[in-house]
Amino acid sequence: MKWKILIVAVLIIGAAAGYYFYNQKIVAETVKTYETTKVMRMDLIKTVSATGTVQPRESVEVSGKVTARIKEILVEENDHVTEGQVVAILDGKDFEAKLDQANFTLTNARQKLERTERLYNIGAKSLQELQDAQYEYDRAKSAVELAEDDVNQTVITAPMDGIVVGEPKTPGTMAVQGNANPTVIMRIADLSEKLVKAKVDETDIGSVRVGERATFTVDAYPDKIFDAEVTKISQTDTANSWDTNSSTSSSSSSNAVIYYYVTFAAPDNENLLLPAMTARLDIVVGYVHDALCVPIAALKADAQGSYVERITKDAQGKDVAEKVYITVGLYGEESVEVTGGDLKPGDDVSTTYEASAKKTTTQGGMGGRRMPPPPM
Repeated sequence: MKWKILIVAVLIIGAAAGYYFYNQKIVAETVKTYETTKVMRMDLIKTVSATGTVQPRESVEVSGKVTARIKEILVEENDHVTEGQVVAILDGKDFEAKLDQANFTLTNARQKLERTERLYNIGAKSLQELQDAQYEYDRAKSAVELAEDDVNQTVITAPMDGIVVGEPKTPGTMAVQGNANPTVIMRIADLSEKLVKAKVDETDIGSVRVGERATFTVDAYPDKIFDAEVTKISQTDTANSWDTNSSTSSSSSSNAVIYYYVTFAAPDNENLLLPAMTARLDIVVGYVHDALCVPIAALKADAQGSYVERITKDAQGKDVAEKVYITVGLYGEESVEVTGGDLKPGDDVSTTYEASAKKTTTQGGMGGRRMPPPPM
């Protein structure tokens, strides 16, 4: 009987020992893994993105100051013109006829005034009659001047040096003058310098300053980078939504995104940029040379502040994570500047949170499932 009890005791002790060593093996095979990257020095750049339109630095719409049919167009699209050059002539027959009539009236008024002056000097006319004759003469003279100006306005000249952009109107078209909707005979633009006018979101406008650099691309030359510089920042949003008296702002939704116009000077020595091209800009709003940087993905925070996990090796060659508290400066697209803390170039920092991978594959095809204890 005693030997049976002894055998059972040995079996129990053996099973317990086997279970203990089995669990120890599972624990030993639990490996802590870290995805790491190096702390490094680099030139850190922070940018703000915006979309804008290429524009000439200066442009003008050429319209007539009188209403008449276009008689001649003396330039074509893409022609270079100089200030004062005659670019179009309107039909001036009606204005010339009015000028002839005004000159005839002026001649009669002058003769009447001279006759009235002679009679007044000998007492045959009153002062009132002399003043009336003078008034008629002055009015006729003004009418001649107005008629002469109308005739002169039938000759259209370029108001500035530039290039004719777009097709001018064709002869025979009625050119209507006016302040509301005058007929645009042609457009002239100074294409020697280009601008880009862009919309910048209100969340980014606070970072943009006059004089900051930018780069941009256009669809016509996707592999070419153009330089630009901020020259003007509008002091009102694109919809004037702050003005409650404005019909435009009152019709816009209060939930609409607010944008501000920012103007850039865009040198174009190769004359590649054309008006209305869409420009996709990156505005440099922050720059630090040779900054000590860590990836933003490595940055963590707790109640004590921002920190990273520096990864080192222990005596057995296993990864060991150490919290290193840091202060940060400029944020870039993927990295952040480290301005304080015990970090140096070449340190490994974790870019993921600590993870465990249990290697529990055993015989019997159980895959990743934990095996039950050995049978007793």
